[in-house]
Amino acid sequence: MAADLPEDAHGNWVPSANPWIVAVSVMLATFMVVLDSSVANVALPHIAGNLSATIEEATWVLTSYLVSNAIVLPASGWLASMLGRKRLLLISIGMFTVSSLICGASVSMPMLIVARVLQGIGGGGMQPIAQAILLESFPVEKRGAAMAAYGMGVVVAPIIGPTLGGWITDSYSWRWIFYINLPLGVLALFMVNLFVEDPPYIRANLKRRIDYAGFMAMALWLGSLQLVLDKGQEDDWFAATWICATTALSLVALAAFIWRELTVADPIVDLRVFKNRNFAAGTLISAVYAVILYGATAMLPLFLQTLLRYPALQSGLAVSPRGLGSFLSMFVVGRLVSVVDNRVLLVFGFVTLAVSAAMLGQINLEIAMSSVAWPNAINGFAAGFIFVPLTTLAMGTLRKREMGNATGVYNVMRNIGGSIGIAVVTTLLARGAQIHQSILVGHLSPGNPALQREIDTLQHGVTTQQAYGLIYAELIRQSTLLAYMDNFRLLAGLALAAIPLILIFKRVRRK
Repeated sequence: MAADLPEDAHGNWVPSANPWIVAVSVMLATFMVVLDSSVANVALPHIAGNLSATIEEATWVLTSYLVSNAIVLPASGWLASMLGRKRLLLISIGMFTVSSLICGASVSMPMLIVARVLQGIGGGGMQPIAQAILLESFPVEKRGAAMAAYGMGVVVAPIIGPTLGGWITDSYSWRWIFYINLPLGVLALFMVNLFVEDPPYIRANLKRRIDYAGFMAMALWLGSLQLVLDKGQEDDWFAATWICATTALSLVALAAFIWRELTVADPIVDLRVFKNRNFAAGTLISAVYAVILYGATAMLPLFLQTLLRYPALQSGLAVSPRGLGSFLSMFVVGRLVSVVDNRVLLVFGFVTLAVSAAMLGQINLEIAMSSVAWPNAINGFAAGFIFVPLTTLAMGTLRKREMGNATGVYNVMRNIGGSIGIAVVTTLLARGAQIHQSILVGHLSPGNPALQREIDTLQHGVTTQQAYGLIYAELIRQSTLLAYMDNFRLLAGLALAAIPLILIFKRVRRK
């Protein structure tokens, strides 16, 4: 059954500039933000050493950015209605660019963390606003192609981020991973100011009351949730008192936020948008996809660097084919999305994603780089068949005036899904390795003839104690490998489990 696209009084509004010039303008800002969310990961040891901090302290460089970014994301639609969409985008780009300069010039860890908080605030407003501007600037029949172009920045940037960050850090300095934002930011400011404009329904509603209570509840909920997800495994989850207290605070703040937003006349986030069937289903599937995507992205560099001993740059090159696969699929989907049922494309995307995860579930310690590169290319190819039709279906039955609020909610749920995915796979990796270790160690009994032959072989160059140490080190590697394989197979199963949810969607077509 198909749903006719509802239009509001300004449904026929079109921007003065060519929509594709508008697309390039907002994509510059989006690419810069998404790239920065991953480019700093590989530089953490260098940052810690240069600023005389521990690795644990340096991880706050990532956490501070994620927390501030998560708080601003869902409020972006409300902020746009207060300030105007174009003005908010210009402020966000300016703040992100200036804070990037401060990050690069930081002389201490507290200075860098404060700059990253400001950077997260600036970046939080850019992604959903850019997506809303794109959806509004193109007619419904061309939104799929617009989302394909936008998806190149959103999907490819976090993939090339670690590779680019490793190369910059090794070749120059970690400070340049922030300085590279300056020319991009200046160009984005110039193009947005020149080509982007606010639609009439934004310009007519710039004065709104400020929902302070809703904003505080939202900040407490998202900030504490992100903190728990980021630091939970490090402190053994609910074995730590502060994790329990922060989780309780997050749940209470979430309940207060939902109650406030459903009862106040002018909410900071309009949760009533979830009454739209397509949007509710799309948001849920987007969160599931983020669990799979971010989970796999977090595990592969760890596997390559810790078990296969790949350096940072080589590790980045091994996963870079994912970007090539995404780039190719965006071109293909951009042509198919207007002629093929988006639900069919979405099913194909999740099946392909499951295949790539299952291939990675067959890894071992003797594989060549190509054994990682091919599944990554397939994974990237699946991304285009998921991102474009999913966004088109989720937003396709909303009125234009609902786009700003909806894109903010949609993006924050995707980010939460990504954080949950990283937290889950890192926890299962640690716990799974311990379980497999306890099983494998049962084979190291003194009466095992295979063990005795291995010890006799090793003793030609080392002592008996050293031989046992080498065997135990190999046991740890094998048990960790099995945990990685379990996780990739779990992600494959999750991708297949998401397919029935696609049946909830109504088909989107022009009236």
